[in-house]
Amino acid sequence: MKKGRWSLRAIIIAFVCAVVAFSLLITDILITKTVTDSVEEGQIEKAQNASRIMARTPLVAEALTGRRDEADIQLFADDIREATGVQFVVVMDMNGIRKSHPDPGEIGKPFAGGDEQYVLNGEEYISTAEGTLGPSIRSFTPVLGEDGEQIGAVAVGISTESVQKAAASSRNDIYIGTLAGIAAGIIGAILLARYIKRVLLGLEPFAIARLLKERSAMLQSVHEGIIAVDRDSTITLMNKAAKSLFQKEEDGPVPLGSLQRAMETEREKIDEEQRINGVELLVNSVPIHVGGTVVGAIATYRDKTEVKQLAEQLTGVRLYADALRAQTHEFMNKLHVILGMVQMKSYEELASFIRETVDFKSNEIQLMTEKIKDPVLAGFLVGKLSYAREAGVNLFLRSDYPIPPPEDPSLTHDLITVVGNLIDNAIDAVENSSKKTINVSFSYGDDILTIEVADSGPGVPKSKQQHLFEKGYSTKGTGRGIGLALVKGTLEQRAGEFDFLSEPGKGMTFTVYIPFQEKGEKT
Repeated sequence: MKKGRWSLRAIIIAFVCAVVAFSLLITDILITKTVTDSVEEGQIEKAQNASRIMARTPLVAEALTGRRDEADIQLFADDIREATGVQFVVVMDMNGIRKSHPDPGEIGKPFAGGDEQYVLNGEEYISTAEGTLGPSIRSFTPVLGEDGEQIGAVAVGISTESVQKAAASSRNDIYIGTLAGIAAGIIGAILLARYIKRVLLGLEPFAIARLLKERSAMLQSVHEGIIAVDRDSTITLMNKAAKSLFQKEEDGPVPLGSLQRAMETEREKIDEEQRINGVELLVNSVPIHVGGTVVGAIATYRDKTEVKQLAEQLTGVRLYADALRAQTHEFMNKLHVILGMVQMKSYEELASFIRETVDFKSNEIQLMTEKIKDPVLAGFLVGKLSYAREAGVNLFLRSDYPIPPPEDPSLTHDLITVVGNLIDNAIDAVENSSKKTINVSFSYGDDILTIEVADSGPGVPKSKQQHLFEKGYSTKGTGRGIGLALVKGTLEQRAGEFDFLSEPGKGMTFTVYIPFQEKGEKT
């Protein structure tokens, strides 16, 4: 992480805490004002209720009119004051002379504060003033006689200090709630940050952005087409190679059969050959699992033409190397024979051996040049003859009529693939046989080239014959089973056919029919 750059965890914690603190602060301000106003209104309402109760009690009116002892007013006022929790309950006559007071020494004296004149004129109201007991909020209510005439007034006071204490007590509860909310916000922010970091595999946002750019660049740079879909078969990713490979129109559908099969079977499919939009493709389809559930699939598409060209190049190099190695080995063996004869001074036998060798090679090369007119195919067969002799196998090539070169040069490579794999399989088949013989014959007519490869091996039981052309299947063990699958694929591509006959102990015979148009032939 670069210096000065905050981590995702720090950003989340700071942001969440700031939001929570700001929200609680605004809420605290609004609630505090509302609660303070509500407390003050409650205290005022309490004072009003107490003053109204005093003013409407017959005892007060009777005492003010002389029909009852005035001392009863003080007793009743004390009861009301204790019951309601107000600061004072004062009853006064029309001259403002107190008839009750928390301090008995103030009874009989004029009401203090100067805010009683309106109540003596018959008004009910609330005021704030300072009296003998200090600043207070006061509720004034007139006292009326039986005839409806005003005969006095009641003043009930609540200390402003007690009102402030009640409001402060409410605010303290709000502050405690605010702090608890901030603490909960901090804890929640930390837990949220940990969860998000775990989901993001511990990566920071800038690292995720860099990986996304690298992933995009990588996907666009590869030659293989790549398509990814979600569970609903909606395309979530398609790189440039895929768009170019399919050459689809804007509203044209993209074939997603392999992706859908991968999701349905929950199995990957490797090197599946498909023909899409007229193009031969090799397709690898893999389902995407998240938490044990298939959430989509991804597939890679590669033009089989490129793979085929590379395989042809590799096949040509391998065949050339095998031919050179076989001929070199064969030549070294003959040199050893010549050296031995020279040392033994068997000059007549030496001369005969050299003549036979030269004649054999001449006949072999003459057969290839006279019967196989395609030099690439002829050279390939010469190499196979040397390879077979090195393996101790008698390989016989026969063609009753000359085989012309094909009009399509790529057909030569397909013929090499077919013949080469059939001969290699035949050599493997006769490896442990007492008679190691392979006969390969060519015939051409009616634009069809027929190739027959027969060996003297043990043959293949009928129970296993149906698996011969399956990719990866082999009676020779693991890591084999590619040759006949290539033969089958090549023939299918060339619209050719094949047949085979095998009986245990009587060898194996493969017959291949390939459409063949000779070079220069008019169609």
